[in-house]
Amino acid sequence: MIFEFLGWSKNLTMSKTNNLPEITRKGIRHQNVEDYLLITLLSFALSVSLTRLFLELTGYPQLGGGELHIAHVLWGGLFLFVASLLPLIFVNRWVYRWSALLSGFGVGLFIDEVGKFITQNNDYFYPAAAPVIYVFFLLIVLVYVIVRRPQPRTPRGEFYHVLKDLEEVLDRDLSDIELARIHDRLSRILRDSGDPVLIEFAANLMRFLESDELVLRSEKPNLLQRWLQRLSQNEARYLPRNRFRAILSGGLGAWGIWAILLPVYITIHLSQSAEIEKMLTELVANRLVRDVISWSLFETRVGLQGAIGLLSLVGAILLWTKERRGIYIGYMSMLVSLTVVNPLLFYFEQFSAIINALIQFVLLIGILRYRKRYLLS
Repeated sequence: MIFEFLGWSKNLTMSKTNNLPEITRKGIRHQNVEDYLLITLLSFALSVSLTRLFLELTGYPQLGGGELHIAHVLWGGLFLFVASLLPLIFVNRWVYRWSALLSGFGVGLFIDEVGKFITQNNDYFYPAAAPVIYVFFLLIVLVYVIVRRPQPRTPRGEFYHVLKDLEEVLDRDLSDIELARIHDRLSRILRDSGDPVLIEFAANLMRFLESDELVLRSEKPNLLQRWLQRLSQNEARYLPRNRFRAILSGGLGAWGIWAILLPVYITIHLSQSAEIEKMLTELVANRLVRDVISWSLFETRVGLQGAIGLLSLVGAILLWTKERRGIYIGYMSMLVSLTVVNPLLFYFEQFSAIINALIQFVLLIGILRYRKRYLLS
């Protein structure tokens, strides 16, 4: 009973005497899930970044006095609570965007204080807090990548989306593009479904949508769509293949040089015990190196950073000689750096590593865009 109450995927066979079909509760992915997850992802990153920047600039003020301290984790919990209430109260489509936005800000404010939750002395500045937050961000990115993958289109799933789009009829906001999308889904249902009930339902809806009394509006792109359209036009105009390749090659090369600076510096000064002692003293003073394990992590970080930097330089060079191989190597260097090296970088550099991660994300997006435009077409 508890599984049925929660609505989990489960088939319930009805009595044989009434010949009713099986009840299915298999989940249907929301048709706009990519947009909502992207809003959550961006608002999460913005929430953590702005919170840390504000606290750093203002000297970490505290709201409250005496024994009271109203930490921003409470505001995060409030945002999360409101985000969970909105879709329970309202059924309008716009509520999902607000829920996605508030949940991103809420979880950002919440996890920003993770250092207090994983230490006995409630240490907000605990060095491991930064990589924990970064890894959590990567998990949301992974979920976003997974849901972007196309799923098989089934008559049941198509009907869910049709019924969702019909909300626009009630709001007098149905556009010609949305009507064409509904027609396409209903046509698929009529063609692929073997359920007579779904077929009849789809046929009736099709006749309704062909009525002359149905009011349509012209589709006007929103601000984001206009921005993306303008970006696409500018990309085609100002980024021809050779220029795009030169920018990617320069970006990969510059990042590769920066990545190997620390390993090269350490290698040059290995014979100078005073320099190594100075570096180790600074790491210990900042509580980044506490034992043999943390020193081994630092050595791992330096080695991996240097190796990935060299790999990035190789990719930058190969872009001009063996383009596909250069794109692949550049892609792998950014991917490994973002997922393997950066958690270590966030541990030792803390939130100053955000700029480095942002540059890598931009390079990775550029590589994927270049491959889509010129190598997969």
